[in-house]
Amino acid sequence: MPLFSIITITYNAAATLPRTIESVVAQSFAEFEYLIIDGASADGTVDIAHSSSCAKVFSEPDHGLYDAMNKGLRKATGEYVIFLNAGDTFHGPNTLQRYADAIYSAPEKPGIIYGQTAIVDISGNYLRERHLIAPTRLTVQSFLNGMVVCHQAMCVRRDLAPEYDLKYRFSADYDWAVKILKKSRLNVYIADYVADYLSEGITTANHKASLKERFHSMQSHYGLWPAIWSHLKKAILK
Repeated sequence: MPLFSIITITYNAAATLPRTIESVVAQSFAEFEYLIIDGASADGTVDIAHSSSCAKVFSEPDHGLYDAMNKGLRKATGEYVIFLNAGDTFHGPNTLQRYADAIYSAPEKPGIIYGQTAIVDISGNYLRERHLIAPTRLTVQSFLNGMVVCHQAMCVRRDLAPEYDLKYRFSADYDWAVKILKKSRLNVYIADYVADYLSEGITTANHKASLKERFHSMQSHYGLWPAIWSHLKKAILK
């Protein structure tokens, strides 16, 4: 069993996948498997994926991003899973090593290891810090403030990770993270960037629908009034 399963979801991602593969191949820590779950791309993505000797490539039609992510979870064999989608990268070649060090030095196996996220353009140039800063102490209550840890900046114990709820088209990652936090007894913070996130992802492009879904998910986990108060606070602070 590898320590990490790194999962990349692709669909017609020939322009962005190479940087992601390079980021994975460059890691100094080698106890990982790399799964590329493709949605039957027609632009050369699959050929690029197969060009990596370390990747296991699966390509077939799917029902969207989170359906593909569920396929990745089912195929993963690592103790921890990390989703790094096409265009996203590890922040540096030692990121996996830092995750491993955090796991091995913890008093028990952490449920989540996480850090900060840098927003980058398609060439990998730094644009800005993510507007939500990951807290140094992460609990289930932290997510009443929204998706305070970027999905790509979370390394999650696979036995705690449920499948994504496909009723959420744009914010299933928020619902997924809260479910994991409800079960995780220990979350470990890495005080540094761990992921570079490509700007203009699917959630960014569908911002209004994403916020509506996130409100419903928040309500289901925390109750109606905490969800309303959370959104009112954000409106007031703006």
